[in-house]
Amino acid sequence: MFKRKISEILHEFAKFPAVAILGPRQSGKTTLAQQMFPNHTYLSFEDEAIRDMAQSDPWFFFNHHENKYGVILDEFQYVPNILSYIQLIADEKKRPGYFILSGSQNFLVNQAITQSLAGRVGIVNLFPLSLQECIDNKIIGEQTTIDEMIFRGFYPRIYQESINATNFYSSYINTYVEKDVRQLVNIGDFHNFQKFTALCAGRAGQLVNFEALGDECGISNKTVKSWLSILEASYIIFLLQPHYVKVNMRVIKTPKLYFYDTGLACSLLRIPTQETLAFYPLRGALFENLIIADLYKQYCNIGQRPPLYFWRDKNGSYEVDCIIDQGIYLIPVEIKSGQTVKPEFFKGLAFWNELNVIKEPQGYVVYGGELAHARSIGNIIGWKEAAGLVERLSKTLPGAI
Repeated sequence: MFKRKISEILHEFAKFPAVAILGPRQSGKTTLAQQMFPNHTYLSFEDEAIRDMAQSDPWFFFNHHENKYGVILDEFQYVPNILSYIQLIADEKKRPGYFILSGSQNFLVNQAITQSLAGRVGIVNLFPLSLQECIDNKIIGEQTTIDEMIFRGFYPRIYQESINATNFYSSYINTYVEKDVRQLVNIGDFHNFQKFTALCAGRAGQLVNFEALGDECGISNKTVKSWLSILEASYIIFLLQPHYVKVNMRVIKTPKLYFYDTGLACSLLRIPTQETLAFYPLRGALFENLIIADLYKQYCNIGQRPPLYFWRDKNGSYEVDCIIDQGIYLIPVEIKSGQTVKPEFFKGLAFWNELNVIKEPQGYVVYGGELAHARSIGNIIGWKEAAGLVERLSKTLPGAI
């Protein structure tokens, strides 16, 4: 059983009457909930009998499963009306950490929580393993390559049960994604939706082009936006928004698309082996995706909303892959898959530094190698050291995090 970084803040969130652990299927939500709250009664709404009891007679359901410690309600989005009863019980009993909820559909559960449990619930997001968790749990060692991690991805079961990554993701796509998608919306041509998802994988790290995606799938821009929302709701992709608040010039306003897990993206792209990945044309984009997604996880693991953006000028001549907006600081991060540091790695940082009159903290270049050193233009860190970048910022920039 892997130790998860987010467990360090879960006890703090348990001061609320309810705690919601949200994230994609198979990210370890159930395991974490049972590990952190071993005396709670565990109930899964994927069990039809339990779901029917909760829907038909909610008061009997809660009285029948009364426990002085509490209850874990897994996949609670299947019975969203249960939240109004949780609200009433929470207000009456005032028991911290009594209800532990888990859900795997972002929009549905967030909407339900906002309507019923505002001010009564602490929300955490649990994603597949982060780089630091892989290091801490001995998944990443001295001989581990970046191509291996991009290809295998970060879902815990792959490492816990030594499952072949190709087999895992094939089953994941056919079972979990399809199951969630069909609950969210009625898609007549599911094969075309799968094609759309694969096309998104081919655009990881790129600006979202609604027209191109629509043309290749034979669907309207409206449907493209709807299907992207479905993939977001199922915790398959996220959109990184452009940062254009501080720099006084015309910049792009289209978001970039990333997958929460590069192993899933590799499967959708039908990359057969990690050896093949080394020569794959999109390797650089997948490396960038891994680092961006890991920064996202690092913030979620400390209970914070990821303050991540990218920056690109209107002409596309200059770009910074990631801007970490800490309010009083903007930290630029460039991401390069090469293992040899080259002068062109610093093109974006150099232009960013020239644009900003107020001196910012030095930016970072995360690259595919492992040696770290500082230059006058910015800090160079390897992909393994990037696992601790958010923690490093908290130490070097007091008050920023």
